[in-house]
Amino acid sequence: MSVYEAIGGEAAVNAAVDVFYRKVLLDERISEFFDTVDMEEQHRKQKAFLTMAFGGPNAYTGKDMREAHAGMNLTEEHFTAVAEALVGTLNDLEVPQNYIDEIVGIALSVKDDVLNV
Repeated sequence: MSVYEAIGGEAAVNAAVDVFYRKVLLDERISEFFDTVDMEEQHRKQKAFLTMAFGGPNAYTGKDMREAHAGMNLTEEHFTAVAEALVGTLNDLEVPQNYIDEIVGIALSVKDDVLNV
């Protein structure tokens, strides 16, 4: 069973993205990156990306992680802030720890691309 199926599929991913971006937009370390972003479109892209990354149906047509984050000058602190928001979201939604660990592993697997290192 994929992480996508195990955590509840589309409804779970939709809820997670909504909670996640509330946390991100409240975090002074990273909120400024979203000042000029169309958040409705961002939610849509993130839901499609996470669905694909978690083993669900692949409808993601966006940029790869390196291209999507190029030129943003992201640092380890920024990545940590996003990871904390993600883990906090998953905890809020009572996702079992073994799936949180797997999701964190997925996030870490794209860290170098996100940071463009």
